[in-house]
Amino acid sequence: MLGTFVNAVRIPELRKKLLFTAAMLAIYRFGAYIPAPGINVDAVKSIEESFQGSNVLGFLNLFSGGSLQRFAIFALGIMPYITASIILQLLQVVVPSLEKLRKEGEVGQQKITQYTRYLTVGLAFAQSIGYVFLFRTFGNSANTDVVENFGFGRVFLIVITLTAGTVLVMWLGELITQRGIGNGISLMIFASITARIPHGVQAWWTNPDQIFKVMMPFLALAVIGAIVFIQEGQRRIPVQYAKRVIGRRMSGGGSTYLPLRVNMAGVIPVIFAASLMAFPPTVGELIHTQAARDFSVFFNPNGTAYIIGESILIVLFTYFYTAVTFNPVEQADNLKKYGGFIPGVRPGRPTAEYLDRILARLTFPGALYLAAIAALPTILLNQTSANFFFGGTSILIVVGVALDTMKQLEAQLMMRNYEGFLK
Repeated sequence: MLGTFVNAVRIPELRKKLLFTAAMLAIYRFGAYIPAPGINVDAVKSIEESFQGSNVLGFLNLFSGGSLQRFAIFALGIMPYITASIILQLLQVVVPSLEKLRKEGEVGQQKITQYTRYLTVGLAFAQSIGYVFLFRTFGNSANTDVVENFGFGRVFLIVITLTAGTVLVMWLGELITQRGIGNGISLMIFASITARIPHGVQAWWTNPDQIFKVMMPFLALAVIGAIVFIQEGQRRIPVQYAKRVIGRRMSGGGSTYLPLRVNMAGVIPVIFAASLMAFPPTVGELIHTQAARDFSVFFNPNGTAYIIGESILIVLFTYFYTAVTFNPVEQADNLKKYGGFIPGVRPGRPTAEYLDRILARLTFPGALYLAAIAALPTILLNQTSANFFFGGTSILIVVGVALDTMKQLEAQLMMRNYEGFLK
């Protein structure tokens, strides 16, 4: 991995992409330390215990890279955009007009992306209002004013600032995807989680539980090894190409393989499941009633209900996202068009059915692995009274995004350093 990065730095074009990606992530992290206007910074620091005592807010704070705890302009992070993406992708299955747009190719995808942006703004606006009143409640409990001169004008200014911060983060992520290396949204979450790693290391080192201190490194290494094993695992389907006569020449022929990964969806199902499961307890935190508090405690990120719900959502989203990214019918048509066939399988519909059957068998263990890796470390850490900085979901996202980014970097290197028969 280090060799790949060094080789990429030597190529001017890739070096520019890497520097651009680093600059966008630096802007994102810089915004995490700029407080929203009208916020009493000293009062915000005095209510840090509220985040340490709330698993839900601590979980959301982890995904925002500490921005939420500081009430920074990027306090909402990229989560509203992810939630909007989930809603739009689910609506494409049930709304015929959105499904028609999805089938129109690039033009239709641009319209869906535009709808996602509009929904992101709406979700960010509503979530900003909730956080303003939540921080005010925390401040009242600590006998301090988090929001100075609380009124409609001040609240509106803070809400607009937080919403604009979310839009800016969304734009930075799209710029990384277009002009940098890797998926911008995933890298934003990667940067947020890795920014909290020093706090996790400190919590691990100062933890009074000696069993946890000894077990933690081995547990982290085991999870990382399992993630790499899953991400790199694939089933290679042999493909034979028939020879064709073009003019007076014989062309084509030969054999290759079609790689089907065990986990074709990557870390997207985990990100989607984590953001969706964070919604119920967040609502419970914002509504100040006893029933809402009980509801929030029931779905806290270290609880049994949360772990079961997240595991089920990971399995469902893995199947859903795999079906979106890989179409067996389209793949079978492409093979038939270019004279390719799978030995022992007839071209056309039988090939599509064969690929669909193989994909279903691969996706099931891949989905179970993702759910197990996300859930088991959290279950084990709960037995040691440790925090969730090193939870399975966090490690899974960090390692998965790093692997996907390095693969894209290697693909870029291969395109620029390919040596053919002409030397």
